[in-house]
Amino acid sequence: MGLLTRLLEPKATVHAHCDLPCGVYDPAQARIEAESVKAIIQKYHDSSDPAFQTRALLIKEQRSDLVKHHLWVLWTDYFKPPHFEKYPQLNQLFNEATKLAGGGPGGTKSSTDVAAADQLLAKIDEISKIFWETKQG
Repeated sequence: MGLLTRLLEPKATVHAHCDLPCGVYDPAQARIEAESVKAIIQKYHDSSDPAFQTRALLIKEQRSDLVKHHLWVLWTDYFKPPHFEKYPQLNQLFNEATKLAGGGPGGTKSSTDVAAADQLLAKIDEISKIFWETKQG
């Protein structure tokens, strides 16, 4: 049994955003979650119900994590060295965007500042512009 197990054991482990390397990438996934984060922050501020506000904060944190996840997939799986050579600002954009979605100071996960959500959306727009330029050529 040991020989059969070794023969059938995978030789490499691969990871993709959907557990199948489908090649489908789109910054819209991150943008939709970031728009949700912004809307939740606005609803949080509009409410005086502590139970609603607590629920809003939990959902906002989950959505912020999803923004980071979708950005990381693009950063690590879609963009390749030639893209980073042509667009040297890409690493900085992704770094700033993921920090804006994160739990650190100024990040949407740890803050209820609508301006942070707007900054995150602006970074995603910059990434999206570059993404679609790479799809053209």
